[in-house]
Amino acid sequence: MKLGVISDSHDNLHKLEAGVSILCAHDLAMVVHAGDFIAPFTARYFASLPDLEIPFAGVFGNNDGEKFGLRKMFEPIGPIHEDKFEVELGGRRIIVVHKELLVEPLARSGDYDVVVYGHTHRIDVRTDPCLIVNPGEAGGWTTGKSTLAIVDLTDLSATIEEF
Repeated sequence: MKLGVISDSHDNLHKLEAGVSILCAHDLAMVVHAGDFIAPFTARYFASLPDLEIPFAGVFGNNDGEKFGLRKMFEPIGPIHEDKFEVELGGRRIIVVHKELLVEPLARSGDYDVVVYGHTHRIDVRTDPCLIVNPGEAGGWTTGKSTLAIVDLTDLSATIEEF
């Protein structure tokens, strides 16, 4: 069972379209966005997920100012949560947050098998004390690299894909 992880798309529509195409090509149990979508119109790039029966959820980032519009546009696709999103997939407990401040305490809590975050625009994949994943940035504005992560929930590993 696999989880698609994307974050910090920051309205780079060309990169967002490419990233979602990559996600749709995988056999995913779910796609999560770890925040900083920015504008509500970015929802159209995720619109194919329900047709493929891939559930979606996200969390707001610090740059997501138009929360009402984002929630409204994403409503047919999946929810966007205020601070965190928790789900269990394949017997694995997963939490998604935007900022890195709580990553270490969440990872050490023993409550989660996977902690996903964004915000830093830097790839981070660690396996101690649980799987911690920051997919980097989909927008590519800061680093010049657009990346996402595919998390294998069976063996608790993650691969980064650049696009």
